[in-house]
Amino acid sequence: MLLEGSLDMIWQAKVKDGRHRFVYCSPSSVQTLGWSVEEIAHLPLEAMFTPESMLVIAEDVERISSGQPTSMVQVEAVRKDGHHIWLENKVRLLDRAPDGELSVVIYIRDVTERKRLQDQFAKLALIDGLTGIENRRAFDLAIDREWKRTLHTGLPLSLLLFDVDHFKPFNDTYGHQVGDDCHRAIACALRSAVNRPGDVVARYDGEEFVVLLPATDIEGAEILANRLCYRVADLRIPHSTNDARGVVTISGGVSTALARFGGTIKMPEGLLLAADAALYKAKHEGRNRIATSFLLVQAHLDENTN
Repeated sequence: MLLEGSLDMIWQAKVKDGRHRFVYCSPSSVQTLGWSVEEIAHLPLEAMFTPESMLVIAEDVERISSGQPTSMVQVEAVRKDGHHIWLENKVRLLDRAPDGELSVVIYIRDVTERKRLQDQFAKLALIDGLTGIENRRAFDLAIDREWKRTLHTGLPLSLLLFDVDHFKPFNDTYGHQVGDDCHRAIACALRSAVNRPGDVVARYDGEEFVVLLPATDIEGAEILANRLCYRVADLRIPHSTNDARGVVTISGGVSTALARFGGTIKMPEGLLLAADAALYKAKHEGRNRIATSFLLVQAHLDENTN
């Protein structure tokens, strides 16, 4: 009665040499997956789970076969009607026959809604609450990911670092609310002008913004950086304390690196340091402009980098 009335799916399976056969499937399987109990008993796993999840299941079977008594994984399943759902599988080893056949019981719960909320919260954790673009944490993850990729491709990786010119006097003159609106407008201008799928626009710190440009050389990065400076100036946001310009402007530092094994500069930190140095130069030379730094031909490969 407990098995038949359970809202979670409960399956018993025999596993040997990577093949399975189901001995029992509880009735709740029909409501969750749409397949009948008889269909589930004869369907190949590939018909019920995505290719990525099949790899997860194979690894899970290997763990159980190696002596681990219990396990828990999340997998993506395909209902009979074609809709995808997420399942949490808890596996317990019941018996191991002399010929190596495993008898296992699998407790399966539909966690689609929980997975959706988790993904939503994870995405929100990477978004800057003020501007709606990606935040520093998202940028840190992106630059690490793109640097590892450029190590394999050998293509250049460019970084733009911008700072709002004389922002403290702007904030003091117009107030924090207008300062926040200024940040939002700049973020929107940057985001709308950077539209390749792999590019990243993020608020780095305070009034600093970064743009990460995979597979972009120094010339292309410099052209885009100048375009972004012009776009912000064209917003015509009043800034009476910004020297003779009278509107909000930004200064930018551009750095580009070619990934090669060897070298002495630790990456990807060195790319950001070079952009910061170039930004300092642009500000020192009068602001509302960019400066560039072609960082290196060889980059240090950290021993923990794959």
